[in-house]
Amino acid sequence: MKAWRVLVLQITTSKVTDAFTLFMKSAFVISTVASLSLLLYFTFSYSHLLLLSCPHCSRDPVPVLSLRKFTLPASNDPEPPTNISHILFGIGGSARTWHKRRHYCELWWRPNITRGFVWLDERPQKNVTWPAGSPPYRVSSDTSRFKYSCWYGSRSAIRIARIIKESFELGLANVRWFVMGDDDTVFFTENLVRVLSKYDHDQMYYIGANSESVEQDVVHSYTMAYGGGGFAISYPLAVELVKILDRCIDRYAKMYGSDQKVQGCLSEIGVPITRELGFHQVDIRGNPYGLLAVHPLAPLVSLHHLDYVDPLFPTLTRTDSLKRLRTAYELDSDRTLQHSFCHELTRNWSISISWGYTIQLYPSLPTAKELETAPQTFWTWRTWSTEPFTFNTRPVSANPCKQPVIYFLDGAYDSGSTGETVTTYRRHVDGGKGCDRHEYVAARGVERFNVRASKFNPDLWKKAPRRQCCEVVNGGDDTDINVVEVMIRSCNPWDSVTPR
Repeated sequence: MKAWRVLVLQITTSKVTDAFTLFMKSAFVISTVASLSLLLYFTFSYSHLLLLSCPHCSRDPVPVLSLRKFTLPASNDPEPPTNISHILFGIGGSARTWHKRRHYCELWWRPNITRGFVWLDERPQKNVTWPAGSPPYRVSSDTSRFKYSCWYGSRSAIRIARIIKESFELGLANVRWFVMGDDDTVFFTENLVRVLSKYDHDQMYYIGANSESVEQDVVHSYTMAYGGGGFAISYPLAVELVKILDRCIDRYAKMYGSDQKVQGCLSEIGVPITRELGFHQVDIRGNPYGLLAVHPLAPLVSLHHLDYVDPLFPTLTRTDSLKRLRTAYELDSDRTLQHSFCHELTRNWSISISWGYTIQLYPSLPTAKELETAPQTFWTWRTWSTEPFTFNTRPVSANPCKQPVIYFLDGAYDSGSTGETVTTYRRHVDGGKGCDRHEYVAARGVERFNVRASKFNPDLWKKAPRRQCCEVVNGGDDTDINVVEVMIRSCNPWDSVTPR
């Protein structure tokens, strides 16, 4: 009897346990379904409220979860440094003008390496084959529902402002930076990567530069990264920007350009511009020589508006000029346009080098302050005036005896075993009357410069900036020479460019 009671007790206990387990499982399932239902309800209610408050905004719901797709590294692996695959380019273009301007983009675009799209206003004609060397294209969404009230502008500003949003919503994997530019923007991508690598892409950054012409900055903004020169937005900032962009565009309907509208929206988020001097809007007219001959101490990142200025090299077309510049850039991207100057005291010469582009030979000893100041070979963008600019300039004298002898890049190659680069520069003959003074005759006797330099150490960009030094290595006497050999090197602690 006792054994039977124990058996009954065990059976009863087992049934109670099973019933309790079933009850708990049912409760868990019901609570999970209820939680998901509430989440979906509030998500769509939130999106619905947003659309009610802005009935003409995009009907796509605001993403509650990030669209970012991750490739998770192994648990102990450090995050890899930023490289070109982490950048998604958004290029503003037009189907009707792409064939006229695509050569600028194709200079720097690398199929299957660079990532991004040209965003067009409409599909190309069916009988037009899209160029293999161009970025792939996307067609922008219709923007007719948005307000635009700038009487002297174009509604295309709305479409181009939304490229950042449409790029984000593609949900592409491993994007750290969204980089915007125009169809005539020339990017120097290795240097762009170098600049962006300085910043933590998990923070909210807005990186670019102002216009060179003060009149442009006054009319538009000093706090804006100009779109033609290109600007970069980090992924976390893009997450916040796309939430407000469509409604924000209407709030800034009076603003002229897409870059203005984007900056206005970023001001609502509270993120200011981080200026990088290598982005160049090129809001100038005339000859860009002076701007590039004394480039700031920063990697060359972009050039823009090249159809509106003279070719970089006076004997070449605009496109061939860029190809010539890129021969040096591909040899040493970090050093391109970096400015060095030195005195050759035996001959009373000063030599100013913009590496990979030009050399100015002065048969005199101007001060370092003069040599670092841009010779004004250009005018302002809007009014073609001689001033003001956002950097100092100095006038170029019409007197040939007060002008330097100019040399342009002629070739660039790797010296081989020494690990140095050699760039050669040939004297430019402009056909004008030269100076007959003895010191100028001797200077004009120099036909060519050969410049040797070690490969630029990219870690120098992470240190306090200092212009590199140079010295003439075949000087030392007063004999006439027609080839000057120059070495560019890091400065020693006691080095300075000081005339005696």
